[in-house]
Amino acid sequence: MDLLLIRHAQAVPRAADAARMRDAARRLTKRGRGQLGRTVRGLERLGLTFDRILHSPKLRSIESANALSSLLHGESTVTRRLCVAPSDQLLAEIHGERVALVGHEPHLSALVAMLVGAPVAITLKPSGVAWLEGDLRPGGMQVRALLPPRVLRALAER
Repeated sequence: MDLLLIRHAQAVPRAADAARMRDAARRLTKRGRGQLGRTVRGLERLGLTFDRILHSPKLRSIESANALSSLLHGESTVTRRLCVAPSDQLLAEIHGERVALVGHEPHLSALVAMLVGAPVAITLKPSGVAWLEGDLRPGGMQVRALLPPRVLRALAER
């Protein structure tokens, strides 16, 4: 299995006054939409498509998953389990040959550590991608590639 963990693109900052904007309602910035477009083009250049996309219910993840839909040959599903620390319940929701998860830090990095079975010191930047392959179980996967936004941008511009 190939599993691509994709951090949502750059979103509007958290409001100083929490009453003005709930965290779940934060949307992508104009810059974030541009970054995400380059991420999609970079993934296209790599020939990647997905059987399935799972994404968090937060608006910035929904918008990011929608932008990735041109690479999708299956269903897109919302799961709240991408908003919390990784768990066996999240793993039970993942099935397919090549699946993308669109979510948030620090949960995506914690999922990488869980799946490779070792503490890893990565933090995905907005629109960054960690590509894992192997058996979907704790310790059953290895990192195939870490694709920060600048690498995906370079691929997109080729």
